[in-house]
Amino acid sequence: MVTVPVASQTNLKAIQFSTTPNRFDSPPRGWNSFGIQANPATEPRFTFNQTGVITQCDVLSTNTALKASGYVYCSLDSGWSIGGNGDDFGRIIADPSKFDIRALADHLHSEGLLLGVYVVPGAFIADEAKTILGTSVTIGSVCLGDNGLARCNFNFSRPEVQQWHNSVVDQGIDFIKLDFITPGSPANGVNLPPDLSGEVIAYHRAIAQSGRQMRLDISWKLDRSEQFFDIWETNADSMRTDQDINNGGAATFVSWGTVQRAIDNYRQYITTVSAFNTTLTIYPDMDNLFVGNAASMSGVTDDERQTIMTHWIGAAANLIIGSDLTTLDNFGLNLLTNAAALAVADFTASFPMQPRNPGTGAQSAQQLQAWIAGPSPTGEAVVVIANYGPDEGQGGFRTSLNGLQTIIVTWKDLGIQGSFDVFDVWAGEDLGPKDSNLRVQLEGGQSVLYHLNRRN
Repeated sequence: MVTVPVASQTNLKAIQFSTTPNRFDSPPRGWNSFGIQANPATEPRFTFNQTGVITQCDVLSTNTALKASGYVYCSLDSGWSIGGNGDDFGRIIADPSKFDIRALADHLHSEGLLLGVYVVPGAFIADEAKTILGTSVTIGSVCLGDNGLARCNFNFSRPEVQQWHNSVVDQGIDFIKLDFITPGSPANGVNLPPDLSGEVIAYHRAIAQSGRQMRLDISWKLDRSEQFFDIWETNADSMRTDQDINNGGAATFVSWGTVQRAIDNYRQYITTVSAFNTTLTIYPDMDNLFVGNAASMSGVTDDERQTIMTHWIGAAANLIIGSDLTTLDNFGLNLLTNAAALAVADFTASFPMQPRNPGTGAQSAQQLQAWIAGPSPTGEAVVVIANYGPDEGQGGFRTSLNGLQTIIVTWKDLGIQGSFDVFDVWAGEDLGPKDSNLRVQLEGGQSVLYHLNRRN
C-alpha cells in the first residue's frame, strides 16, 4: 500500500440528503443533447432538431432496460430556442426551423418521458419594448444593460420580473437547466453581472406557482461559499460541481484527465458544503455521463468507463447520459442499467459518498483513494476504492505511481466499526463477512464498488 502523508484521521459524519426544494428525493436520470452537439464527429448522422432528438430519446422508452431503470428525461441543450428574441411577450420560444416544443413534449409524455430545456439569465435586449404577460410593464423598464448573451439584466426588486419568469415556466417544461449563473460561472467571453442568484430564486418561485413538479438544475462552476450555497440548495434541485467535461469538437466524448478533474471537483465540493450542514437538499451535477458507447467513441477505456459510472453513482450525481443512445454497446448498457448498481444509486440518493484516504481517513486528493457513503442507521454503507493512475495535469492527485497498486482500507480509515457483509457490485459477487479492512489490487483507472451491510 502507498499512502501520501496528510493530516491525521478525521471523524466520520455521515452526509445525508433531504427532499429538494422542488420536492425530489433522487437525482434525475435521462439524456442530454450537449455531448453530441459539441462533438458532432462522434455521431455524424445526428442533427439537432426534432427528428434527431426523437431518434435519440425514443431509445429511452423502447429499450426495456433503460425504461425500467428510470431514464426519463430528454433534455435539449443550447440552440433549441431563438437566439435573439422571444415571442410577443418576450418569452423564450423554440426555433421553429428546429423544434415544435408542444409536439415534442406531447410525443415524449405519451412515451412516459419528460422534456428538459436549456436557458440562460435575462430577457432579450431586442424585446425591451414588449410588455410582460399579464402586466402593462415593458421588459426594458425592469431589465437593462447587456450581459453578453444578447440579454439584459433584470431588476429583481420589481414584481413584474417574477411575472416574466412565471410566464416562461408556465409553457409546460419538466426540467430547466439554468446556465451562466454567478457567482461561479467564469466570464467566458461575456459580461455577466457578479451576482445572478436572483435568477435561481425567480425560477424556483415560478416553478412553485406553476403547480407542476419540475426540476431546476443550475450551472456551471458555482460559488461554494456558505452564503451562496444556502441560496442554491433552497431553490434548485441540482448544481454543477465542474465545468463541461466533454472534448469539444473532438471525435471522442471525454478524456480521463478531465474526468480526474471532475472527480476532484466533487471531492472539494462535498468536503466544503458538508462543513455547513451534513443534511443537504441539493444534488451534485458532475456533468453528463459519457459511458454508454465503446471506448473508441467514449474516449476512455472500459475500466475508466466503469469508474466514471461508479463515481457518479457514489456521489448521487445526475445520471444524465451524454452518449449516443443509438449505438450503446453491451458494456455501456450494463453500466447504465445494472440492477445492483442502481440499488446503490437508490441508497446514495439518501447518503452520498465522501473521501477517506487509505491509511489516514483524511480527505485530501490522492491517486489511491477510498470513499464511503453512509452508514445508514441500519448499518448499510457503500465503499468505493479507486486507483486514478498518474495525474494527467487536471486531477490534482500529485503522484508518479504507475501500474498495479495494492490498496488496503481499514475500518478505522473509513470511520466505521463492526462486521459487514460485503458485495462486489460490478462483479456480482458476495465477498462474505469482513471485520476490519478491505484489500484490493487495481491498475490505473480501475475502481471497485462495494455494498456493505452490518451483520447482527
